[in-house]
Amino acid sequence: MIKISQWIFKASSVLLLAFCFPLVLFSQQIQSLSGANSPQDDMNPVWIGDNTLLFTRAFHPDNIGGVTDPGDIWMTIKGEDGNWSEAIHRTDLSRSGYDYALGLENVLTLLVYHQEGSNVGLYQYSKFGKDWNFLRKVTMPGLEDLKGQLSGRVVSGGNQIFLSGNGKDSRGNEDLYFSQKSGVITWSEPINLGLVLNTEGQEMSPFFDPSSNRLFFSSNMLPGANGKDIYISKRLGETWDTWSIPVKWTQLSSNGSDISVTFISPKEVIWTSTQNSDGFADLLSFADPVELVIPDDFELPKEKITEVTQPTSSSQTSVKIAPIYPLSAVGIPEVKMLSVEEESEKSVSWFVIDAKNKIEVPFSLLWKTGDKSFAADKNSDIKISQLINSGVIEIKITSLGYFPQMIQVSDLKAEEPNVILMTKAESGNLVVLKDVNFKRGTAELEGVETFAGLNEIAEFLLENPELKIRIHGHTDSAGDPGLNKQLSLERAKSVRDYLIGKGIEFESLRISGWGGTRPVASNTTESGRSKNRRVELEVER
Repeated sequence: MIKISQWIFKASSVLLLAFCFPLVLFSQQIQSLSGANSPQDDMNPVWIGDNTLLFTRAFHPDNIGGVTDPGDIWMTIKGEDGNWSEAIHRTDLSRSGYDYALGLENVLTLLVYHQEGSNVGLYQYSKFGKDWNFLRKVTMPGLEDLKGQLSGRVVSGGNQIFLSGNGKDSRGNEDLYFSQKSGVITWSEPINLGLVLNTEGQEMSPFFDPSSNRLFFSSNMLPGANGKDIYISKRLGETWDTWSIPVKWTQLSSNGSDISVTFISPKEVIWTSTQNSDGFADLLSFADPVELVIPDDFELPKEKITEVTQPTSSSQTSVKIAPIYPLSAVGIPEVKMLSVEEESEKSVSWFVIDAKNKIEVPFSLLWKTGDKSFAADKNSDIKISQLINSGVIEIKITSLGYFPQMIQVSDLKAEEPNVILMTKAESGNLVVLKDVNFKRGTAELEGVETFAGLNEIAEFLLENPELKIRIHGHTDSAGDPGLNKQLSLERAKSVRDYLIGKGIEFESLRISGWGGTRPVASNTTESGRSKNRRVELEVER
């Protein structure tokens, strides 16, 4: 297990300097894309011409789904001086889930992938002036079978798409797939590109250059690789199922995870990298124009690959895919291959960070068994099975000056660190009371989780009596706006009354009711409406 002390995070502009380092082999510096990057994940660059780059930004507070949103589409423009403008949020291309621009079908039509929960699809957007207008959904049979973080790119000309995802026929985790346009809004079912390209690990973010017949993609195919590198394969012949053996593009290699190549000119390339496979993703380029040393010596497969085996020094052994942080919470997902002999239950580990600044914070743990609790050693070698056998059902994470967080044992992860985002109790910060529920259509509190959660908040406020808190009530947009506003105010009052009953001073608590006027997600889906029905605490001072 990678130790937390070894991880590197993009918490400030100082850390961004880590992305500007000399490559010994090419004596060329790599730089961050100035205004395009943020402390969050910035990935999947897509060049659409007119000096414009689209990309996906994950977990940003301005995303439609807020800090839990896995990715909205943002835009940056390259100026005449070579600098990139401050990124602009493209709300016209984004939804509350994971959004990814695949590129242009033609000069006026952009293809975008949206994933909201179990709902996935490809959609066309039409350019009108500076805006993108929703046009229609595209038909691609089998797209919903590609799980994980889908990525890919439309081939120049708009008639082919290369995709990556975890399909039913994937060799490992994500594999590379191909789809051919068959009509104005119809595409063929994605076809796996085969065992020459796809391994037991991950192959992601394919980009095909038709002028050279080269396919650029990201993979951790080399034994022991903890991060991804950029590989190149050449299309052999006129069909799409014959490829050369992939070659690593060493000019773009780093100690981290390198992914998502896009060319903005024959001599200029942009890609995504974490530099250490454990941190947050940034968009990178070369500091000055540099000759791109792209491999051009490709070997044909010696024979058709028909079996999948993992060789060892003396025999063949089966393999297991093991996740490496950050698999699902932040950063680019990573996996590596372990032999079965290495498989065993891992100890629980923690990654506790400030939700705003993305920096590690000191913390303490409290095991909870029903109505009893006891302090825990966060560095102890503890396994989920041991917690279950001891009757622990919930864990409380605390840090001085931060609102407490609760996590159910049933939600713990063992194969990767458990990522906990902490909200600091400082002016302007908001925390959502996730477990507070009301009887339908009323302001009456209900549920064991509701009272347990409010008890934790009450305990925290009693320990920090100087805090002044405003309780915000919200509803979705369904129904009469006036009634919704009244209901949201009454629900905020119910929370205040409960906290006062636990000893919090009346003068420390203020209330507001907003009805459905401040949504954090789309009201067009039930999952979005559920997120909008919420109670928040805001620190006023």
